[in-house]
Amino acid sequence: MTALVGLDVGTTGVKAVAISPDGDVVAKAEAKYPLSMPHPGWAEQDPEDWWRGTQTALAALGVDNVRGIGLSGQMHGLVALDSELRVLRPAILWNDQRTAAECAEIEQRLGLQRLIRLTGNRALPGFTAPKLLWLRTHEPDVYSRIGHVLLPKDFVRLRLTGELATDVADASGTLLFDVAARSWSDEMLGALDLPREWLPSALESPEISGATASGVPVAAGAGDQAAGALGVGVDRPGPLSVVLGTSGVVFAALPGFAADREARIHAFCHAVPGGWHAMGVMLSAAGSLRWFRDALEPNMEYAALTAEADLWEPGADGVTFLPYLAGERTPHADPNARGAFVGLSQRHGRGALVRAVLEGVAYGLRDSLALLEELGVEPEAGRASGGGARSELWLRIVASVLRIPLERTAVEEGAAYGAALLGGVAGGVFNDVHEAVAACVRVRSTVEPDPAWQETYEQGYSRFRALYPALRATRATEGGGP
Repeated sequence: MTALVGLDVGTTGVKAVAISPDGDVVAKAEAKYPLSMPHPGWAEQDPEDWWRGTQTALAALGVDNVRGIGLSGQMHGLVALDSELRVLRPAILWNDQRTAAECAEIEQRLGLQRLIRLTGNRALPGFTAPKLLWLRTHEPDVYSRIGHVLLPKDFVRLRLTGELATDVADASGTLLFDVAARSWSDEMLGALDLPREWLPSALESPEISGATASGVPVAAGAGDQAAGALGVGVDRPGPLSVVLGTSGVVFAALPGFAADREARIHAFCHAVPGGWHAMGVMLSAAGSLRWFRDALEPNMEYAALTAEADLWEPGADGVTFLPYLAGERTPHADPNARGAFVGLSQRHGRGALVRAVLEGVAYGLRDSLALLEELGVEPEAGRASGGGARSELWLRIVASVLRIPLERTAVEEGAAYGAALLGGVAGGVFNDVHEAVAACVRVRSTVEPDPAWQETYEQGYSRFRALYPALRATRATEGGGP
């Protein structure tokens, strides 16, 4: 049987999935690898671990007649290679926070409005460009030996095919890419004094970027959010991708390039040739519920926690949770933001706190949706994915807060599944991405907003919106910074 393979080079491991041309999963495998945090706020990995994991996962799939391979993975990470393609240091990852000073330097050099005009985005610590400036200041010996710069999945491509390449969707998150023009920005590179020759070719996501030793074509691929959106059928304007993973994402395909005037949401190329997307990202979505469980009830199953939450009415009797446990990206771009429970009384038990966590994350997602709507997005539904989407209660809450139905697809393999669709285009099984999505992605169930909850959640969202600036002012008064 013909198989299409998708690889997702994630933060905790590489996932591999093999699908048939009609979208059924025929095999899947995963290989874990470690994460290094040598200093507070740092996050690094050995790129060779990604390649070893990829080899293990591909071998475990055990499929023959592979027609195409697609790549996806964590975005923004910096892989520095010398001119002989040797790794110079551990990769600095998307969740590394060491580059606050470099982000400020970039915005000062260019000015925020010019930066948004050139890249569609503002400088954030997770992006690639600030990491290069950090290396130049703090590890000049490493910086002086750089010959090539790659993103994480592109290092796996190099080992798989021998080719240096990336795709326009993943390149959009480097802060070195002209997202509107779908090409590297010479103006950005000049402003930051970075050599153009370090950067690989940027291809459209379904383009063939090379082939394996056995001749299997490898698609250029996409960053994890763009590939994951394809995997749930968001290949054109219409349904949103709503991700309840460790982080939370509201993702919309756009009819043309558009950027928020303050870059509170990201404007990137989509994995569809000629397409763009905008997305808001909150840093602690399902991660908030995991934090609650690990800190207070580490032996309790998530289903038991949400069952207790279901016993409480919407609004959790006045308790509001701010999910800023790791700072926040959308809409505040504040690494110093902190989480909070507000409105507690003796009446509140564990179930009320869990309900407040579920609702607080939903309000955070609505912040992103509101910004997308300012760009003209008119959502008809959301396609839900991520670990939190397994909870019927949480989906009812999110659907009611966002005021749109949430659909679940038949296959829940995330970015690896979307990568496999791109591999199918590269391998000639599908003519284009739209045909791949139409052939493979199917909706299996829908969760509707609850009309009885609407008024409570409108009031709750207003309260949620008021709390961040109030607590931010308190933090500044206490000397915690703006």
